[in-house]
Amino acid sequence: MSIYLMLLGAPGAGKGTQAKRLMEALSVPHISSGNIFRENIKKQTELGKLAQEFISDGQLVTDDMTIAMIRARLEQDDCADGAVLDGFPRTPTQAEALDAILADLGGKLDVVLYIKVAQETLVRRLSGRWMCRAAGHVFHDEFNPPLVPGVCDYDGSELYQRDDDRVETVAERIRVYIKQTAPLINYYRQRGLLVEVDGDQSIEAVTDALMAVLPEGAAQ
Repeated sequence: MSIYLMLLGAPGAGKGTQAKRLMEALSVPHISSGNIFRENIKKQTELGKLAQEFISDGQLVTDDMTIAMIRARLEQDDCADGAVLDGFPRTPTQAEALDAILADLGGKLDVVLYIKVAQETLVRRLSGRWMCRAAGHVFHDEFNPPLVPGVCDYDGSELYQRDDDRVETVAERIRVYIKQTAPLINYYRQRGLLVEVDGDQSIEAVTDALMAVLPEGAAQ
């Protein structure tokens, strides 16, 4: 059987980690809209060139281009048995386009997995990251602290925090995500496809919870 599922969750919710685990368990590809953009731009496809023009001008890539890239990816042979979608759709308009794409391919979206994590937890996860100036080694206040505060374990260089990892920046990213995604969450909830999973657990526990709500027979 084919299975198409989608992951929703704010920055720091662990979508990337769980997408990889689901991909391996289900033997289907992980389709990330961000990766598709980068791949098209790198290969200088026609869509990639157009997207690069928008990005270079500081504009958002249009829905039409995003949808066309996703369609082209889903039409590839490795998606015949399904896919784990991450980062697309982002709006109800894109969600309707995805329904049409999957219908053309003889499939449908089976479930939308919303990894829900408390906002304070998200901020803590994302704002605790530090990098060393010499080689970019990564540390975290809570999950991977350096032996000596402010000093890299590997090369002794100073640790610093990127602007993107500062508390105020992280909080704003999460606020924007929640605001932008709320209509999409409601869209799928109304269609009976949304399943909320508690993301304030260990990685293994979240994986188990996600696997438990998949359609019967989905795992290979």
